[in-house]
Amino acid sequence: MSAEQLTMVQQRAPREPAAWPHQVGVIPSRAQSFQHRTETDRLRTAAESGGTALLSQVLTGMGGVGKTQLAADYARTAWEDGNLDVLVWITASARSPVVTGYAQAGVELCRANPCDPEQAARSFLAWVTPKAGAEPCRWLIVLDDVADPDDLRGLWPPASPYGRTLVTTRRRDAALTGEDRRLITVGLFTEAEAVAYLTASLAAHGRSDPTCQLTALACDLGCLPLALSQSAAYLIDSGEDVAAYRELLADRTTTLADTAPDRLPDEQAVALAAAWSLSLDRADTLHPLGLARPMLHLAALLDANGIPQNVLTSEPALTHLTEHRTPTGRDTTKEPGQASPKDAVRALRALYRLSLIDHTPDTPNQAVRVHQLVQRATRDTLAPDQYDRTARTAADALMAAWPDVERDTALAQTLRANTTALTTCAEDAVYRPDMHAVLCRTGSSLGEAGQVTAATVHFHHLTATATQHLGPDHPDTLNSRDHLAYWRGRTGDAAGAAAAFAELLPDRQRVLGNDHPHTLATQSSLAWWRGEAGDAAGAAAALAKLLPDQQRVLGKDHSDTFITRRVLAHWRGEAGDAAAAAAALAELLLDQRRVLGDGHPQTLITRGRLARWQGEAGDAAGAAAALAELLADRQRVLGDDHPHTLITRHSLAWWQGKAGDAAGAATVLAELLPDQRRVLGDHHPHTLATRRELDYWREQAEQRDAG
Repeated sequence: MSAEQLTMVQQRAPREPAAWPHQVGVIPSRAQSFQHRTETDRLRTAAESGGTALLSQVLTGMGGVGKTQLAADYARTAWEDGNLDVLVWITASARSPVVTGYAQAGVELCRANPCDPEQAARSFLAWVTPKAGAEPCRWLIVLDDVADPDDLRGLWPPASPYGRTLVTTRRRDAALTGEDRRLITVGLFTEAEAVAYLTASLAAHGRSDPTCQLTALACDLGCLPLALSQSAAYLIDSGEDVAAYRELLADRTTTLADTAPDRLPDEQAVALAAAWSLSLDRADTLHPLGLARPMLHLAALLDANGIPQNVLTSEPALTHLTEHRTPTGRDTTKEPGQASPKDAVRALRALYRLSLIDHTPDTPNQAVRVHQLVQRATRDTLAPDQYDRTARTAADALMAAWPDVERDTALAQTLRANTTALTTCAEDAVYRPDMHAVLCRTGSSLGEAGQVTAATVHFHHLTATATQHLGPDHPDTLNSRDHLAYWRGRTGDAAGAAAAFAELLPDRQRVLGNDHPHTLATQSSLAWWRGEAGDAAGAAAALAKLLPDQQRVLGKDHSDTFITRRVLAHWRGEAGDAAAAAAALAELLLDQRRVLGDGHPQTLITRGRLARWQGEAGDAAGAAAALAELLADRQRVLGDDHPHTLITRHSLAWWQGKAGDAAGAATVLAELLPDQRRVLGDHHPHTLATRRELDYWREQAEQRDAG
């Protein structure tokens, strides 16, 4: 442009203000099969309840929930109903387009100079500020897709008795809320809304798919509107049926990009696979720099429905964050140090602020939730070796967070669910180069929680999978067989457990050697279950033969040696010598207290066995007193709901009754029964035994009262 032309433009007279009603910017087209949602009603209710100065409304939610469509519906309805004099729609992805949009409105509505956008924007904001005596203007300003609250610094429209502001954003920063702004969280479709959307979208193209398949697809997609829209487009364009598409989604070798349609519907700008990439880039720029991405990598491999915070702040997680910090190009003057637990929490908050996760520290067992498709898209970005390393780290983090004693049954359940989720999406990684310890810990946790049948099923699957991945002679495969045999016995199949250990023993002798600790432990287990199957004398003889070998190989104070001494005493008692059993257990208890301490779980087990044989030897009152003391310690160490605590309450009732207090025994059992039903279930053998004994001691108490 020549100097003369430039001068002419600069001197051009301001244009006359546009007549009302007037629209600046383009409202996005209505999506096909648009669904009316509860958020629409909440938005209108919030606006109508604003009082004399209507509040700014901020629609926030993860990418893909339909915030823009809700805002567009609201704006379009207000415009078509004749409730607006001025409507301004601005795509507010950065500060520059906000200034440009305001400037355009200033040029069209209040004679602002187009050559100075900043001044024109200020003129427009001044124009919409209410003034005494001025003609009222009913305006609506929509700022769509605000990426950073700082972009609106100095650019928020003023409060007005006639104007309304509507913002959509993925951000949840405190800066977006305040006295004059109301936050409305936009969630996922309900299942009914999702199915209705799919049904209408497909019907518009002459398709009628089974409702059951559409419902299943909606669940597969987590009822995310963007995913539903692109899935419907894929089905229409490809002609595939819903079942085939669901198989494609379920295929772990398929990425989300493979499930996208060739042409995106409803003027959408990005495919589902890329819907959250910009949000993650932005999260990485928040403090602590570069930790949001590696944190999301971990969370993407765990349970979408809830991850304990202490898993993601554990030492393995912190090491992962430190080693995989994303370079951001900022603060490069010093080398970042080791990530701290505080850094990990702040990384979670960064992801939360960008709506990539939900973070509720007040529910620590399920503090972090991630939509399943955010997880899928995140996993798709990992190279194979990075995927496997991250999966092993996630398994390490679960183990680091898993308590030795499961006092919190809800936490244990959540950790098991996270292990299942990890195994589902990264099975190869948790079996190679060896079977990760978290897999066995999960099965043992099931059994310790009283779910012995579930534990058996778990270890049956574990054994088969370990055999497939590692081979039948791998130590981890043999270890799985050991666990399977044990929990098989705990379900009541003592003979089956004994047979399984009898099969395992020669394999361990061949692979590990006769003196390997696992081989010796297998001999001990074999003897125990033979005793449980009815051969108490044979069990005692086998254990008496084993004990010197364990003392020689492991030492007299090894935990396995202590266990053999305890079960040897038990089977001697079952073989008829209760006094000898009690004496042997008393000696063992002294050694365990010296080596392990009073509160060690193995010490507590020995105290329970000693009380039992003390009672069997004739001292019922002494047994009851010992169990009362043990109960208090087990409640303190293990928690009220631990199966061993429940067993102790049951044993206490028995020996109270044997000591002559039938009514007291009935009272203890009556209090125990609802706890067993809640923790173990109605049909667990221990629950059924309590029912029978409760009836027995009530009958005994009634007979004594009648006598």
